[in-house]
Amino acid sequence: MVGIIQEQHPDRARLFMQWKQMGWPILVDSYDLLEAPHVPISLAIDESGVIRKVLPAMREDGSVSDDFLEESFGSLRGGPSPATPRPDAAALHARAQSEDTAEAWKAYGDAIAVWGGAGRVDQAVDAYERVVRKQPEDGMAHFRLGVAHRMRYDSDGRRSGDFQKAVDEWSAALKVDPNQYIWRRRIQQYGPRLDKPYPFYDWVATAREEIQARGEDPVALTVEPRGSEFASPQRDFIVSQDAPSEPDPLGRVLRDEDQFIEIEAVAVPARVGPRDVTRLHFSFRPIQRTKAHWNNEAEEMVVWLDPPEGWEVETRMYSYPLPLEMVSLETRVIEVEIRAPEQLGRGPISIPGYALYYVCEDVTGICMYRRQDLEVEVRPRR
Repeated sequence: MVGIIQEQHPDRARLFMQWKQMGWPILVDSYDLLEAPHVPISLAIDESGVIRKVLPAMREDGSVSDDFLEESFGSLRGGPSPATPRPDAAALHARAQSEDTAEAWKAYGDAIAVWGGAGRVDQAVDAYERVVRKQPEDGMAHFRLGVAHRMRYDSDGRRSGDFQKAVDEWSAALKVDPNQYIWRRRIQQYGPRLDKPYPFYDWVATAREEIQARGEDPVALTVEPRGSEFASPQRDFIVSQDAPSEPDPLGRVLRDEDQFIEIEAVAVPARVGPRDVTRLHFSFRPIQRTKAHWNNEAEEMVVWLDPPEGWEVETRMYSYPLPLEMVSLETRVIEVEIRAPEQLGRGPISIPGYALYYVCEDVTGICMYRRQDLEVEVRPRR
């Protein structure tokens, strides 16, 4: 038995397998190179590697039918087919540059995606960007470009805007083909609760506890799931009845002009219709260049939102719980859900706000209380 997953983060699948004590091989197809429109799909493959049956799902006991298991299909005439050779990425790149067609750039991008590793994700992004420019209706290329952007976002080579571009490309793919189950799930993973089919990774804490109880070390995750990935579905958008007081209404807290903290704002999805809900992701990272770190000996970091008239937000003020350490370097993420009004204009809408936090820097050893203004852009859905 062998499995194939379309998971963006393969180590999460490894943790699940360890938890459930699954011993068979699992292959990874984050880019959906199989072009599977939905899961699960079960394939019954004979001893010569020929797919004999395609089943919507395995039987409840996890097996295929007995008649397939008992039958011998014999050897292929001429013996088994030779293994597919590893593609020559350099030759494919030369061909793409020479022909400059969507087909050639896609072939190069697919080769890099499979064989290039994390170190060549920049080339995968470039290749797929060329494809979607030449063929805007290629939904698969949009999806794979989104996967590459998210992979780069999760790496040390992260570039500003990678997360938002990933979501935008997945949305563009789904607009081309709204029947793609996997593409839709990739957006819902980070999106609002009203659009969630289930909590995607609520099992992680239980898995770790049960693995440790067996005396094992749980598989380490390169990227920990975010709040949106734990969140349960919600049927109604609920606005808090409490009206918190604005923490800096007169704007007297000094601005973080030295950029000790970098802020990234992402909307999932970035395009909304009337009364639609989107989930805003705000990430705060200490900047290594200034040797900044969080000061956890004072109050919690807070985010205040001031949405435009007609927009509803669950609550206007959010806080981030302080870690136990006196100082820390973690990336802090605050997620907010906001609902659009009945009437939307045609242009982009800016959702403004600001963050207040305590931060220190190691160059002069100064600790300070600072404010940084923020905004995220949401666009009307066409």
